[in-house]
Amino acid sequence: MSQVTGFAIEIRERYQDVAGDRWPAAVDPQPDELLSSWLHRLAIANGVAPRSFAGGLGLGGGMWSPRLDARLPEDVAAWLGIRTGVACEAISAMAMTDGALAPLWLPLRETARRSRSTWIQYCAVCLADDSAPYFRRSWRLASRISCFTHRCGLRDRCPACRAGIVPFAQTELVPQYVCVRCGFDLRGAAKISVGLAARRLERSIDDICKAEIAKGSPTIHEWVARLLRVPVVVGVVGAGRPLTSLPASARIRCFEQLAQRADDERVVAADRAVPRRCRIAATTGGRDGLITRFADFLDAHQRSPRFARAQPPGVDLAALLAAYGCAVRRGSRSTRRGADDGARKSLAT
Repeated sequence: MSQVTGFAIEIRERYQDVAGDRWPAAVDPQPDELLSSWLHRLAIANGVAPRSFAGGLGLGGGMWSPRLDARLPEDVAAWLGIRTGVACEAISAMAMTDGALAPLWLPLRETARRSRSTWIQYCAVCLADDSAPYFRRSWRLASRISCFTHRCGLRDRCPACRAGIVPFAQTELVPQYVCVRCGFDLRGAAKISVGLAARRLERSIDDICKAEIAKGSPTIHEWVARLLRVPVVVGVVGAGRPLTSLPASARIRCFEQLAQRADDERVVAADRAVPRRCRIAATTGGRDGLITRFADFLDAHQRSPRFARAQPPGVDLAALLAAYGCAVRRGSRSTRRGADDGARKSLAT
């Protein structure tokens, strides 16, 4: 007599009733992660290709996720928050919210000639080190040419096919560090060398931008405008176009040439309007002295000495501020002593 083995069948709750509006896979935002990067990772984790994910969000095709980087509607942020469990504030924080730096954002270009910028850059070493590779918000800025962590230049194209990075156009469940055009793993790209002086200058510029934004200084707008005109000052290929229009390789050359020329004592000596300030800066050393010479160099070549006087140092320029304050106080005391001596002489006569 044969014995039939049966299977116990139990009726359970439907997934929709248990999970509600939440999607199956949760993806936590990473430090400084760009909103579009998080959206690509979120789509793949939930079994949807990024290109198809745009339809689920009710968005059109093309550069759907980079457009959200620049402008994230409140209703979209709320909708994403409900389905991911991530706070709306955390989602909005991944967008490019620094309005003062908007002119420095790399323009949205799905395809671009090699002589033009693309919309995003990356550090291959960062992607290789990440447990969950992602793209940073800071990589969207044209004023960023290197990785502060790994001290290498940023790339804006696939080294294999020279195409721009377009994870938003991916039609397969493939990680965003894989080139959509040719399938190259961007984590394997070779490191790009950037000179120390250029990296120091870049870091100083970043310090100043952060400090000016933090205190709401109106000077940041003029500072950004000066940065955009850097290619004109150094005369690199593509001069006449703003910094945001140049590819990563040309912007690296811009910073290297600018750092070299701004550090040239002959250039500093030629601008007699700021010799005292340069001597003060030289006593502080490091990036403080370099950024002062950089500002002086731009003054001499862009005919705007007013900006040198108006440009307040950033948080990291504390030593320069202290030296400058001491010099001003000494000068004020000397002036007062001179005035008092003169008054006493007048009374005596």
